Amino acid sequence: MKRIWDHVEITINNEKVKAISPLIISASRSTDIPAFYSEWLLKRLEAGYVKWVNPFNQKAEYVSLKNARVFVFWSKNPEPLIEHLPEFDRKGIGYYVQFTLNDYEKEGFEPNLPPLEKRIATFKKLSQTIGKKKVIWRFDPLILGGNLNLKALLEKIKKVGGEIHSFTEKLVFSFADIAIYQRVKNNLKRARFSWEEWREDLMQEMAKGIMELNSQWGLRVSTCAEKIDLKRFGITPNKCIDDELMKDLFPDDNELMDFLGFQNSLFPGQKLRCAPKDPGQRPNCGCIISKDIGQYNTCPHQCVYCYANSSPSLVKKNFTRHKPNNDAIISAMGSLP
Repeated sequence: MKRIWDHVEITINNEKVKAISPLIISASRSTDIPAFYSEWLLKRLEAGYVKWVNPFNQKAEYVSLKNARVFVFWSKNPEPLIEHLPEFDRKGIGYYVQFTLNDYEKEGFEPNLPPLEKRIATFKKLSQTIGKKKVIWRFDPLILGGNLNLKALLEKIKKVGGEIHSFTEKLVFSFADIAIYQRVKNNLKRARFSWEEWREDLMQEMAKGIMELNSQWGLRVSTCAEKIDLKRFGITPNKCIDDELMKDLFPDDNELMDFLGFQNSLFPGQKLRCAPKDPGQRPNCGCIISKDIGQYNTCPHQCVYCYANSSPSLVKKNFTRHKPNNDAIISAMGSLP
């Protein structure tokens, strides 16, 4: 079982450089690649590699796409990606989409997203294009405070779920952890929103309300990176980078199945070993290992609860410099804090 990704040599401008060669690509927790960088991603797929810069130490790392078997997409508006998905099919690369579809229009928390009605239409279009098993609905995060009480949040979930529950098989949600993210606190302060932290009793009540709604929908419901145990409601901890889902979606990919530990000739489908948990994520995150290729401060959605953007001006500066042929998402990586 591989515990770390293989290393390979790639050629850039006639020079040999070392690159990691992951099987699973996350695109991305740090920025909305499907919404803003789909053309860039296709160019990088053609080139065969991506340049990624660590936001904490500014060190560049090259990521070979030669052995990539699965892309896990994260997006609030994946409509620009849809036309490019046949290229992934042609190359035999699997994929699925974590589609965050919230209803915070009235609150202005997601100022640069298309209208909710259009995003719902995109959700349906994507599901009809690639199949509902590959489109996971996230109502994430659940934000409490001001007029956003439990009743209001449940009404929002009901509104969206009533439209899209037939186009997915799963709902994932999380409770906003605002206090631990200074960037998020600053953003909400600028938005003049008086947020509240979730207490355990409120989480329990919210979970109960969600499952009452789900009694009409029949979705699998999970929480993302939450410590609280909600199994008594039928809610399980989620794996966004999910080996079990990959086994279900891509069972004929022998290389992937071997990496995930499912290549068992005596008992097909039963695991020989566990896929490695991603050590770079929060303690309660269930994701298996992947390589994220996004960058902080590059997402123009400007959602006020986002931990990956530190200032609107920096995002604008980075985004306006972006060119599809760059080997990294932005050209001037040194500008990142």
